[in-house]
Amino acid sequence: MNNSQYFYRTAIFTRKDNQVALADINQPDNTSPLEDWMGIVVSLADGKHSIQELIDYMTGRYQQAPDNLEKTLHSVIERLQEGQIIQLSDNAVELPYYLASPIEELDREKALELIKQDGYIQH
Repeated sequence: MNNSQYFYRTAIFTRKDNQVALADINQPDNTSPLEDWMGIVVSLADGKHSIQELIDYMTGRYQQAPDNLEKTLHSVIERLQEGQIIQLSDNAVELPYYLASPIEELDREKALELIKQDGYIQH
């Protein structure tokens, strides 16, 4: 995996009660909780940071980072890619309004209108 690539989410998410989950814009209470590592990556997948920046950030959260931290993050990213929840890019990506913030911070009507305009389909 190329650590210089940027990672960005392609799914709407929520961050309620310290739990990151995928959310359905049409039914905001219908969520799919993510395991902790996946939730961290999805919540940080703003398209403005590289995989290396993610690794550096996560390393800084530990007094003694686990030896397999980079490998673990690569595995999480690969699984999220397979689920079409995040994608990678060689350049920074500007997320559309409805993907840029947790669902609870969005103006739902505005998000729905932009989704319709963009032809966004939730996976």
